[in-house]
Amino acid sequence: MKNFKITIEYDGSRYKGWQRLQDNENTIQGKIENVLTKLCGHNVQVVGCGRTDAGVHAENYTANFYTDCILSEEMMIDYLYEFLPEDIVVKDIKEVGERFHSRYNAKSKTYVYKINNGKFRNVFDRKYIYHIDENLDLDAMKKASEALIGTHDFQSFTTLKSKKKSTVKTINYINIKKDNDYVEIEINGDGFLWHMVRIIVGTLLAVGKGNLKYTDVEKILTMKKRQDAGPIAQSKGLFLRNVEY
Repeated sequence: MKNFKITIEYDGSRYKGWQRLQDNENTIQGKIENVLTKLCGHNVQVVGCGRTDAGVHAENYTANFYTDCILSEEMMIDYLYEFLPEDIVVKDIKEVGERFHSRYNAKSKTYVYKINNGKFRNVFDRKYIYHIDENLDLDAMKKASEALIGTHDFQSFTTLKSKKKSTVKTINYINIKKDNDYVEIEINGDGFLWHMVRIIVGTLLAVGKGNLKYTDVEKILTMKKRQDAGPIAQSKGLFLRNVEY
């Protein structure tokens, strides 16, 4: 069996996230596995670099699968392009070492949250960019983000209920940029808990709106209580930008 690494771009709007659900193929993983299974003539399991929530998108999602299929990478890409839905594209396939694992070998992931901060929503990008017409204090948001850089217990920034799983993660950087009416919040870390990125964004937006002070963020980290942090930002504005190995 050969091990293949694939890079995927998808619009998550109509899917229930990446992970295959029992008796439900309306997931990114389920769609790709169905097509690969037909292509390869045997059951193919695709290992993803992590979960993405329902409605979240990806610019460069990484996964891998094993097959003894004799088709070339180019032929597999062409087959996937023809038979996958139009909102899922496998952009690259290449053979890798048999021990490569898309999740366990990932060193960091970069997410970006996209916001339209103009007066009016844009009718053409409204499905992919969160619209806020309130003025955002970006300087306060940048100061608030500084408290999150480094290794911390992010228990306040997840809806994870399990006591067995560690909530300690490392955030390498958070960049907040504005171009005309559009704001991007880019977050890079070694891994993320359930809803963690969206809660971080929701908290930074609460600071930007003046509902929280930037000095509150460090206290929220310390308190380790989900209710102290901001709301979960809508999924439609979130994209997995890249996975670093």
